Parts: sequence; structure tokens; C-alpha cells
Amino acid sequence: MNDKQLDHIKNDRTTNVHTTDQANKRLKKRYAKEARFKALGLGAVLLSGSFLVILLGTILWDAAPVLNQHYLTIDVPLKADKIDPEGKRTSQSVSGANYGGIIKEWLRGEFPAVKGRKQKKALYGLVSSNAGASLQQEVMATPSLVGTTHQTQILLSDYADLYFKGALGAEQKIETHGIASPVGTSGQVRILSSANDFKNLLQEIKQGLKRQSTVLQKQISGQNRLLAKLQLEKKRVAISLLESGGDLKKQLEKQKEQLEADSASVQATLARLTTNADTLEKRVTAVDQPENLVSDMASYVIAINGGVIKVKNVSTTQIVGEAIIPLTSEEEIQKGKWHILKISPPESERKLSDKEIIWLDKLKQDGRVSKQFNTQFFTHGASREAEVAGIWGAVVGTFFTMLVTLALSFPIGVGAAIYLEEFAPKNKFTDLIEVNINNLAAVPSIVFGLLGLAVFLNLFGMPRSAPIVGGMVLALMTLPTIIIASRAALKAVPPSIKEAALGLGASQMQAVFHHSLPLAMPGILTGSIIGMAQALGETAPLLMIGMVAFIVDIPGAAGFSQGFTDPATVLPVQIYMWADFPEQLFQQKTAAAIVVLLVFLIAMNAMAVMLRKRFERRW
Repeated sequence: MNDKQLDHIKNDRTTNVHTTDQANKRLKKRYAKEARFKALGLGAVLLSGSFLVILLGTILWDAAPVLNQHYLTIDVPLKADKIDPEGKRTSQSVSGANYGGIIKEWLRGEFPAVKGRKQKKALYGLVSSNAGASLQQEVMATPSLVGTTHQTQILLSDYADLYFKGALGAEQKIETHGIASPVGTSGQVRILSSANDFKNLLQEIKQGLKRQSTVLQKQISGQNRLLAKLQLEKKRVAISLLESGGDLKKQLEKQKEQLEADSASVQATLARLTTNADTLEKRVTAVDQPENLVSDMASYVIAINGGVIKVKNVSTTQIVGEAIIPLTSEEEIQKGKWHILKISPPESERKLSDKEIIWLDKLKQDGRVSKQFNTQFFTHGASREAEVAGIWGAVVGTFFTMLVTLALSFPIGVGAAIYLEEFAPKNKFTDLIEVNINNLAAVPSIVFGLLGLAVFLNLFGMPRSAPIVGGMVLALMTLPTIIIASRAALKAVPPSIKEAALGLGASQMQAVFHHSLPLAMPGILTGSIIGMAQALGETAPLLMIGMVAFIVDIPGAAGFSQGFTDPATVLPVQIYMWADFPEQLFQQKTAAAIVVLLVFLIAMNAMAVMLRKRFERRW
């Protein structure tokens, strides 16, 4: 083969590898894979980011209502004969009065029509059970108020607060077009209208009845399907009975009896639903027939002549209702001067009754309800009353616990890392220690809680639910993280720095503590802060040592040193406890406490990033 033929073969190979159609297809395929990979990576980032935004947005949305709460302004006469009959005018002499009774007396004066024990209890429930204590503190702080009429603000109850925030019901104002003629001012009141105001209202009620009838028809269809299944099962059991004997026959007979009982129960339910559906259908078709409102319907009230009437019966020309707030007169009212309010959802589905809503609306119309920033959430401790519960006790407990954790884990962890990295001999024993440290970093946190329960509480008899015990347990959990991070930071320091110090006559300890350790400190601090942030969010180990207890008092109130041994809880445990309470306001405060905890965690992680950027050295 001559040189010309060899050159021809080489040219053919070059052409086949780089310029053929197959090569171009492979190149396009590779570029397409790269584009898909980039798109998938970007999609994964956007998806995870969107989930994070949704999570944080949901938490912030639920927590936002906690930032404010509603107060009731009252003018209470502080009669000397009831508060300080001896006339001493000292904090101690005025502390024993029944301030809760004074507030109840004011409420009865505002709503004199409220009679009966049950109604009075509902009226008193509009304000916080802590209202009497807050008034007591004001009078004790200024005893000279005794004998005067004192204007003060008391906290509304949790349900009243939620109602004004729009979480427990909505009101829809229905304009009227006729002249209203009330008959009666209290008790049962009848109102007639010259226009079709009540006819429209009656039609709306009929539509609500039709929706209820539709729901019942769906339930009837479901019960019919269930009955058909039971009938088929009964036939199958009856056939099996003819072919069986002994114990199997007894079992089948029991099964047949159970099926007959279930069928009878379904038939009874079906008959009841059918009767109710037929009744509703008749009421819907009777267009002009008057209707009685019940608790599973939306409520209607009429504001007229300074009073409020809860509608009980509606016809095309009049309504009959109960005067929750008595009318001032029976004078005829022109159109536009009176209105109808629709309150939804139905009363049976609300935490507040129609009467309570009417009372609250009256107080708001009188200008006695105000909204203020919720300082109590940040300054009060735990409480069974949702409206006064705060996070300050948990924040203080967290501070003392984290202080103990830092004081124990940081010096011990850094010291252990220095010894293992710089001084410990390399043998099987130190290898075993290193393996155990790495394993401890992956141990579930509740195991450390069990260790604290067995050793610190049961063996050493240390105080239960105390920050000192919680800090010791969290220190044990944080130590592996700090040791591993500190060793990694020490390894990152160039060996030439320590070798130069040793070459100039420094001892091993001087070279480590004067040269290597200062240069490794940014990484050590970063690892320590991340370990502390992890400990801040732990709940399981603290549950095991009793820090889930309900603690009202603020730790350390009697002195800083006692804060370490006082019963306390921490923010994650407080969140866990509130999340278990059924009250809606506690659910909102759970979200708010989560936001506070996230702020602490973000601040600690941001501090770690800033320390690394500030002190980081590049070699």
C-alpha cells in the first residue's frame, strides 16, 4: 500500500468521525440530553422553591391574625364600699375585691334584657376570664382610682376575637324597600313591611330548603345502594346455609342475624331520610307558605328602632321574631332606615350563637370595641385561655436551656476535637472512639432523651422539667456534631503553619493553640452554631425529661440563677402542645410560634454564614 492510499484512508476516517450524518445525529442527541438535564434541574429547583414558598406563605397567613387582638372599653364604677371598705387605699387592701363581678355587673347594665342563668353565662363569656385580674392589677397599681368611674380596656374572649377577625361567621346586609311597622318592643315582636322585603327573604329560605332536599336525596341513594348490597349478602349466606353443617352453620346463622339487623337499621334510616326529604319537598313547593327558621339554616336578624330582632318565622308580608335587644318604640320606619342581616354559616355550625353575635355587634356599634397590637403574645407565658396565652415563658426556657447546652457542648466538643486530631495516638482505641462519635451523630434524638431520663432524673435525682437537665441532654446530642465540625476545621489548616511554629521552637501545645486553633476557629464556630440550631428545634428528647409540662410561671422570675432549675418548657415543645389544642386561636398561635422559632433558626444560620465569610482564609 503506497502513501497515497494511506492518506486516502486517513481522510475517510476523519470524515466518518466528525462530519457524517451519524456523527451529527449523535451530537444533536448529546446536546438534547444536556438541555433536558438542565431543564430537569431547573424544574427541581423551581418545584422545591415553590413548595417552600407555599409552606412559609401558609404559616405566615395563619400566624398573621395573632398580631392583633380586640379589646372592650368599659366604664366601671369602682365603689369604695365594695373594693376598699376600710378606706386604707393600699395595694393590699384593694386586692381582695371581686373585680370579675364588677365587670359582669357592667355587662348586665349594658344588656338589661338578658335574663336567666344560661343567657347571662353566654354574655359573660364574651370577655376573657382574665379580665377581672387585669382590672385588679390596674387598681392595685393606682389605689386612688377607688371611688371613681374608671374607663379601662379588657380583653375579649378568644371566640369574640375570632369573630371580629372574620373567622367565625360572616354577615350580609340585605337592603329593604318598604315601610316597616313593628308590633311590640320586647319578647316576641312582629314586623310588617309594605313591600316585598319578606317575600324575597322567604324565597331565599325556600332555596335553602331545596339544597337540603338535594343533599337528602343523595343520602337516600347511598342508603339504597347499601341496602342492595346487604340483600345480596343475605342471599349468599342463605345458600351457604343449605350446604353447610356443624360449626360453620352456626357461624353462618350468626352472620345472617347480623345482616338482618344491619338491614333493619338501614331501612329505618332510609325511612327517616325519605320522610324528611318528602317534608322538605312539600315545603319547597308551597311557595307562599310561612317558614320557621331552625338552627341548621342561616340566621336572619332585623335592626330596627334601636333594637335587634332574631327572625323565627317568615311569611310573605311579615316576620315574627325574638327581640334580642328591645326596640325603643313601635314607630313606623321608612325604607332605608331599617335593614336585614343574614348571618352564616348556620348557628349549629358556629361557636358563637346569634345572641352573642348580636351583643358583639351592638358593642362595636357603640364604639367600645377596638383592635390593638397583641403584646401579650410576646410578654405572657402559657395559659389554658387562648386569648392570653403567650410565648415568653417558652422563650425564656429556651434561653436557659440553650445557655446550658452551649456552656457544656462547645468547650467539651472543641477540646475533644483538638485532642483527637492533634494529640491522640493513632491506635485501635482512638479508632473505636472516632467510629462511635460518627455513629452518635446519626442516633435518633429521642435516644438521648431516654438517656437523660434514666441517668439525670432517675439516677442522679435532678429536677424534672428544668432547663439544666434539658441543656445537658441537648449537649449530649450536639457534641458529635461539634466534634466532627471542629476536626474538619483543624484539618483544613495547612500543616506548614504548625510545622513552621514547631521549627521556630514552639511546643506542640503552643503550635496548636497559638496558630492552628485561631485559624480553624471560623469553621469551629460555624459547626457549633449549626449544632446549636439543630438543638433549638428538638422536641423528642425534651418530652422524655418532662419539659412538656404545663408551666404558667416564667422561669427565673425569682432570680437568674434559679432559672436553670425552675420548671420550664421550650419553643418546640410549646408548639407541640398548642398544636394539640382544639381551639382555633391556639392553632393560629401555633403558626405564630413556628414563625418565631424560624426567625431564631434563620438568625443562627445567618450568623454562621457571616462568621465563615468574615474569618474565612483561603490557602
